[in-house]
Amino acid sequence: MSAVDPKNVAERTIGLGVLVFAVVAPFFVTAFWLDAILTQVLIVGIAAASLIFLSAYGGMISLAQTALMGISGYMVGNMVTKGGAGGETKGLTLGWDPSLAIVAAIVITIVIGLAFGALASRSFGIYFLMLTLVYAVIANTFFGSVTQFGGFSPIAGVNRYTPGFIGDMVNDRTRLYYIALIVAVFVYVMVRFVLRTPFGLSLQGVRDEPIRMGSLGFNVPVHRMLAFAFGAFVAALSGVLFVWWQGQIAPGDIGLAATIQLLVIAVIGGLTRIEGAWLGAFAVILIDNQVTNRIPSDGLPVIGGSFNTVIGLVFLAIVIVSPDGLLGIWDRLWAIARHRRDPEEPALAVSQANQ
Repeated sequence: MSAVDPKNVAERTIGLGVLVFAVVAPFFVTAFWLDAILTQVLIVGIAAASLIFLSAYGGMISLAQTALMGISGYMVGNMVTKGGAGGETKGLTLGWDPSLAIVAAIVITIVIGLAFGALASRSFGIYFLMLTLVYAVIANTFFGSVTQFGGFSPIAGVNRYTPGFIGDMVNDRTRLYYIALIVAVFVYVMVRFVLRTPFGLSLQGVRDEPIRMGSLGFNVPVHRMLAFAFGAFVAALSGVLFVWWQGQIAPGDIGLAATIQLLVIAVIGGLTRIEGAWLGAFAVILIDNQVTNRIPSDGLPVIGGSFNTVIGLVFLAIVIVSPDGLLGIWDRLWAIARHRRDPEEPALAVSQANQ
């Protein structure tokens, strides 16, 4: 019988505690915290999960995930709005049934993700990174320039058109929070399940040894393309929730700043584990909404600046201390504690933690 790993027990206990907190949070946190912090963390965390899935388990750091999230949001906005009421004159204003629009938006995003993945599947490293950055720029330019799909100003009032089983997203923000929580848990469980399937195991093999996997008969480009499509599906879910939360979608939501911020969230949380998506989202959004509100109007002492300065310093400190993000710090602390508890145990984990 194998010994129980205390680290796994601790992580599962913490995870269960976080889930319990998330379920009961609406009963004791303020309306601001529920909507501006926790709901946003869940939604942005889903988008970051799509990035971390590709990075941690596919070896692909993609800068296109914000664009895919925005494509989904723009498709919903164009399909559900009806025009005229409340100044909703932007986009196609097709007035579709919201349920049909959501399904169509997700399918379209997956198809675009397949196309993006097919083009990028044979690229590696910096070339893959830059190619996905091109995707992000193209999406931002397209929706900002083509007035039929939106133009430079936002498509507004999207959250007034939701499926009947979803309910009112404008006035009932607690309902939106629980929907975001359910989708976030679904994404997490789905990713963990996919990683245990033959596809997930072979994808991790492609990540580690693409040449060897190819020589064994695995189609490396197809695996990478399908992984990119799966990441597009996760990003599409985030896009639907995002337009419900914000009520509108604009080119700035998928611009370069938003693209870089999602990457920063993933790096701060940890690019090597899916849990880092929500941990990084919580850290960055908390800094944005809480810490920077207390910065004097003339900036920080000596260095000046505001949110970008603070998050830049946090990002620099975490990258220097732990390239694997906050979860990397957690892993290193456990490795050191294990070595101190059993000094005769080979110090491989400790040496890896100090690399």
